Amino acid sequence: MLFIQDDLYKESVKMMMNIVILCMILCISLSFWIISITASTYYGTLRPISPWRWLVSIVIPVIIATRGIKKKSLDHSGALGALLVGFILTVANYSFFSALLTFFFVSSKLTKWKGEVKKRFDSEYKEGGQRNWVQVFCNGGVPAELALLYMVENGPGEIPIDFSKEYTASWMCLSLLGALACSAGDTWASEIGPVLSKSAPRLITTWEKVPVGTNGGVTLVGLISSLLGGLSVGAAYFVTQLIFVNDLEVAAPQWPIVIYGALAGLLGSIIDSYLGAIMQYSGYDESTGQIVNHPASGAKLISGKPILDNNAVNLFSSILIALLLPGAAWSFWPRG
Repeated sequence: MLFIQDDLYKESVKMMMNIVILCMILCISLSFWIISITASTYYGTLRPISPWRWLVSIVIPVIIATRGIKKKSLDHSGALGALLVGFILTVANYSFFSALLTFFFVSSKLTKWKGEVKKRFDSEYKEGGQRNWVQVFCNGGVPAELALLYMVENGPGEIPIDFSKEYTASWMCLSLLGALACSAGDTWASEIGPVLSKSAPRLITTWEKVPVGTNGGVTLVGLISSLLGGLSVGAAYFVTQLIFVNDLEVAAPQWPIVIYGALAGLLGSIIDSYLGAIMQYSGYDESTGQIVNHPASGAKLISGKPILDNNAVNLFSSILIALLLPGAAWSFWPRG
């Protein structure tokens, strides 16, 4: 009887915390709206956040975060982080949010896929993924910051990517897309490559064969998967542009967005693998037959040094892609 009462108490506390958190999010989002209207009135240049956009920016991230908790794709801290990132990206640009949603939804499915196989070689595999706030911000922090800068520069709303007319905003859009595509490419490579590849991975720095799950190990299947992961994010962004942007007929062609996403996914995965090979510890635990990411007794060093963990490597990779790739895209992007 006491156990039942204790469980009911814990459920009641959890429910009350969720209600309090939801109220806080509504207050914070409403303050964003008020600030945007005030800034628009004062400066006369920025577009205010419409009530409809504000409502969508709250409701959809709440639904997705709640579903993520139920499906064990997110823990409670990860859900809060996802709410914040989702809100910022949705307020800024629906194309940002569609790219984020595609990355999160597909990556969560891939993390759960063939989980029994991944447990054999990954000592840190968690059922369903269960991303925490650190993982959410390492993958979504850079896009969230870029989305805020985008709103400061352009205000909330969708614009075509056109360097000849909107250079700064286009650069920010491609930086954000590149960061998300980088994260998607790395996730697809990590979740698909080790399972489907028939050959042993090779360490990207030395090209020697290494055990499955080694940080910095690459396969042809993994590289193709990273390309497809970035392509999926780019395609989501492109389709959303077609739906919500009104003046596409006078803007530069938008189809390179898909190719850009694919290249960002592939290059991001390669950078991630290189950083993982030299700055992440990979050891083989002979007692369990699994790959460990930190020095331990009975673990034989394979590669790398214990400088960064996987989250830090993901963050550095997305930052590099966000900084470098838009400049390269400017040189070949069609002009309107």
